[in-house]
Amino acid sequence: MNKRDLDLEVDLDKALSVATDLAAWASEVIRRPRGQAEAREKAGPADIVTETDEAIETHVRSALRAAFPTHGIEGEEYGTDEPATPNAPRWVVDPVDGTTNYAHGLGWCSFSLGLVAPDGIPLLGLVADPWRSEVFTAVRGRGARLNGAPIHAAGHTTLTGHVFLTEWAAHAHWPGLDALLTALAARHCTARVMGSTALSLAQVAAGRATAAAIGEFHAVDGLPAYLIATEAGAVALPELPSRDKPLLLAAPGVADEAAELWHAVHQPGALGLS
Repeated sequence: MNKRDLDLEVDLDKALSVATDLAAWASEVIRRPRGQAEAREKAGPADIVTETDEAIETHVRSALRAAFPTHGIEGEEYGTDEPATPNAPRWVVDPVDGTTNYAHGLGWCSFSLGLVAPDGIPLLGLVADPWRSEVFTAVRGRGARLNGAPIHAAGHTTLTGHVFLTEWAAHAHWPGLDALLTALAARHCTARVMGSTALSLAQVAAGRATAAAIGEFHAVDGLPAYLIATEAGAVALPELPSRDKPLLLAAPGVADEAAELWHAVHQPGALGLS
């Protein structure tokens, strides 16, 4: 597919406007006062869904179909609707990324929305933090923004003394995570597990975290933040993430150090760890 074909299918300025409006609506819904959110299990006790997740995704799907009837949609709760035309892009949405936090009254979750070309290249990314009234956005080739102002990855030249964010694979440690945490501690780099993949990756774009890593990449909560971080200047390993594979994002000045650790933890003997 060439660029002209894609341009015929998507107006990125319109897409950003629609995405921003949806983020404002979803953030308001997430912030509404309520008791402990009603949750039920999906795949297991550590994989839950609430009525809020479902209500937001239902509304988002309806709005996207009305605005972009040829586009596909992939969502966390309701799966994938294929594009109506072969060259149309698809939207990816996670209505509440960090449902466990949300359901337990912890104010760290996000709304994640992105637009992806048929070849898998991200075109637009948005991550909204309802609790801090922050909206991270990026359009491919135009840089990253936070509440409309340009943002950039940190200028740090070492992991030492800075913050590294990661996430569990639901309730479990992913292969290599324990070795990574040990290696970071030896460098006096502080690791944090906050509970929302999209928000954790977005912090690299804002320069708050020097690097972040996840053990399994999923487009609905990872691709929008990946685009935002790389448009802010962060280095990604691999350069384009793959489904269910690990992903590392790092500020440019620490990319080599972070990559060395990253490769080593997938070969534990290189760190002298079992």
